[in-house]
Amino acid sequence: MMFIAQPVRSLGRGAIRLFSAVGRAGYLAGDAVRALRKGSLWAPHLIGQMARIGVGSIPIALFIATFTGVVLALQASDILTGAVPLYFVGTFVGKTMVLELGPVLTGLALSGRVGAAIAAELGTMRVTEQIDALETLAYDPVAYLVVPRVLAGAIMFPMVVILADAFGIAAGWGTSMVLLDISTAEFMKGLRMFFDPWDVQFSALKAATFGITVTSVGCFFGFHTKGGAEGVGRATTRAVVVGSMIILALDAFWAAVLL
Repeated sequence: MMFIAQPVRSLGRGAIRLFSAVGRAGYLAGDAVRALRKGSLWAPHLIGQMARIGVGSIPIALFIATFTGVVLALQASDILTGAVPLYFVGTFVGKTMVLELGPVLTGLALSGRVGAAIAAELGTMRVTEQIDALETLAYDPVAYLVVPRVLAGAIMFPMVVILADAFGIAAGWGTSMVLLDISTAEFMKGLRMFFDPWDVQFSALKAATFGITVTSVGCFFGFHTKGGAEGVGRATTRAVVVGSMIILALDAFWAAVLL
């Protein structure tokens, strides 16, 4: 009986922890929505968070997008040899970069950079009782700490992703000219042939939801950190893992709903 009871007990404890975390996340989300009315607390910090979350993430996003565009162009040329005209390399690079790899790879990279940083920062504030001090001084810590970060993520992630999409396509174009002997006219013909403005909107929409996810998950785990420095490390790791998992789930959801 013990061999049966132990897995059931572990499953029950895991389910309780999961539902408890979902409930705490719901409370935090509700507090954040109500805190939007306290613009005097979060508005002064919004620009700074936008710079940290968005501008600071541009180098890594462009680095990833550039090499992704190079690889897409090389793989497309290998796949399309034969009956399919090579100008479809432009179609393959443009569609794949804008609809899928640009938003997803950028979101996963920023989950590691932004989500981990937020979780570590707020987790350190929690274990050193700085958040408790804000409450003692009658400051709403959610309005002061959470709202500007989430809003900055929702605003800046689409901008970073659209820039990454453009750099990825430019890298694919350069690779096509230098390594694949495809002219600019041929690449642009394939790029324009199946271009739809909705693709850019779809990419930006996914990026906005990824930004809200990454910043919200980082704030949640940072806010509920326990156990000193070790707890901060656990919170940081969980923020990256959970944020990445939710990004992949959202990617599938938006593809099923909007495409």
